[in-house]
Amino acid sequence: MDNHVWFGQAQYGMMVHWGLYALLGGEWRGERMPTIGEWAQSYFRIPNHEYGRLTHAFNPVLFDADAWVRLALDSGMRYLVVTSKHHDGLALFRSRVDEYNVCDATPFGRDVIAELAEACQRHGLKLGLYYSQDLDWHEPNGGGYRHGHTNAGCMSWTNDWDYPDNANKDYSQCFEAKIKPQVEELLCNYGDLLLIWFDTPLTLSPQHSRELFELVKRHQPHCLVNSRLGNGLGDYRSWGDNQIPDEQMPAGLFETPATLNDTWGYKAFDQNWKSWQEVLRLKRHLNGRGINYLLNVGPDHLGRIPGPCQQVLLRVAEESAR
Repeated sequence: MDNHVWFGQAQYGMMVHWGLYALLGGEWRGERMPTIGEWAQSYFRIPNHEYGRLTHAFNPVLFDADAWVRLALDSGMRYLVVTSKHHDGLALFRSRVDEYNVCDATPFGRDVIAELAEACQRHGLKLGLYYSQDLDWHEPNGGGYRHGHTNAGCMSWTNDWDYPDNANKDYSQCFEAKIKPQVEELLCNYGDLLLIWFDTPLTLSPQHSRELFELVKRHQPHCLVNSRLGNGLGDYRSWGDNQIPDEQMPAGLFETPATLNDTWGYKAFDQNWKSWQEVLRLKRHLNGRGINYLLNVGPDHLGRIPGPCQQVLLRVAEESAR
C-alpha cells in the first residue's frame, strides 16, 4: 500500500525522545528544570565540554529494541518515530560524518537506530526517524540564532553560551557539513522508512528545505516528510505539540505529536501521567477528525520505558478492543 494511503489510515503511533538528556533526568547541579527534559542543555546552559562528558556515562544496558517495538504493537500503535538526533547534536546512529554519535562517543557503542530498524522489520512495525535539521547545540553554526529565546522564555534556541556571536553564525556551513550528509546516512543505511520527522524550522532557507525534501525523495521516493521541514514543504501536516484541533480536517494527512506526561525526554520527577481514560478520549477525538495521534514516551538512561507509561498504553489498547 502506498505510504500516503497507509498513513492516512494509521491513526496511532509511538514517538520516542531519547538521548544524553535521559542521564540528567531534568536535574543539573542540584536544580530541577520546570520545562521539557530534552532541553536540559539549553535550560541549564551547559557548555559542550561538560555536556559532552555525559557520553562517557551513556551505557543503557537495558535497552531492548524488540521490547520497545512489542510495546508499541501491544498498545495498538502502527508506527514508531524515534529521535535519531535531537537538538543536543548526538546521533543515535553510526555516522561517518561526525564522531559525536552513540557508536563512537559512548561506551554503549551500539547503533540504536539499526537495532530498532531491525526490530521493526522483524515485528512488522513501520519506522519513522526524527531528525533535528535546524537546531544543533553541538555545532558553532547550528540554527536558531535569529530567534532569541523559546516561547518558554528561559531557553535559547541556539547555543549562545558556547558560541555567543550570533551575528556571524552561518547555518549553511552546518547544513552542508553535518545535516545533509547525516540525513543521507539515515536514508541509505536503515532500510525503508515510513517518514522523516523534521522539527523547528527557524533558520532554513527555502533552498535548504528544498534540498532536504529532494534528498529524501531521491533515496526513498515513498518516504513521507512532515511539514516541520519548513518553507511550506512536506507530505503531511504536523500540528503543534499537544495541539488538539476541534474541526474536521480537510483532504490531506495530519498528525498531532503529544506527550503522556509533561515532558518529551525523560524527567525522573515528572509523574504527571495522563490517565488511560484521557489518552483514549484524545485518541478518539483526533482520529474522529482525521488526525493521527503520535504519543510520546521518554525512556530513562538505562533504556527502560517507565512502568506507569507502559501501563497506561496497554490499558488504552485493552479498552479500545472492548
